[in-house]
Amino acid sequence: MKLTRRLEPRPLLPPALRRMAALVVTGCAAVTASLALAFAGQARPDGLDAAVDAHVRSGLGQYQEQLRLVAKLGGQIPFAALTAALILACLATRRWRGAALAGLAVPGAVALTEYVLKPLVGRTILSGYDCFPSGHTTALVALAATCAVLLTGPARPRLPGTARLLLILGAALIAAGVAASMVARGYHYFTDTVAGTAVGIGMVLLTALLIDWAAGSPRAGSPRHRASDSPVTTASHVSIKSPGPVGR
Repeated sequence: MKLTRRLEPRPLLPPALRRMAALVVTGCAAVTASLALAFAGQARPDGLDAAVDAHVRSGLGQYQEQLRLVAKLGGQIPFAALTAALILACLATRRWRGAALAGLAVPGAVALTEYVLKPLVGRTILSGYDCFPSGHTTALVALAATCAVLLTGPARPRLPGTARLLLILGAALIAAGVAASMVARGYHYFTDTVAGTAVGIGMVLLTALLIDWAAGSPRAGSPRHRASDSPVTTASHVSIKSPGPVGR
């Protein structure tokens, strides 16, 4: 008997979470568009920005050197290195969709912020510096969101749920720290970081949905999906060779 086994690839987003992910993408787009319309062409904070920015700067202003180091994590070189490391980790564990997600969503979110939204909205701070949305925040939030997607239900390695949760929280805290440092150092208004967060999360979830759709990931409830959710491989071909004639 010859047995050939095949294991279905796992989707990035479990079918049960796809509708929620689509709603989050819609919400992120609405938040970004609303803030862009509200602050287009402005060079000053609104009431919310003035209150939050003052609170952040008064609370963190004494830690300028630490803030500078944290803010560097969102710079081009650290961002590129972190993205490359994430892609290589996915390739090493044969998570092809994960590598595609990190390679497309994270640079895509930054490109959308830097080359589309900033010139289009034209909100400025300091001496005419385009600040909406925050590029540093977009980059780190996109990386954190990608990690969250990859750790939601990884095929390999099978990390305990507590470990996965701690990793996701750690990535989120780093992204939040970068956003706070940009406000505290006066490079961005608070709402710039809100928009950067929306762009980062929205781009990652949208890309994950598109990758699963393009790869033809199985739908919830189908026999193929049930097979792919299980670590047990399924037999795709079985052939039985009958014995030859027996000599008399």
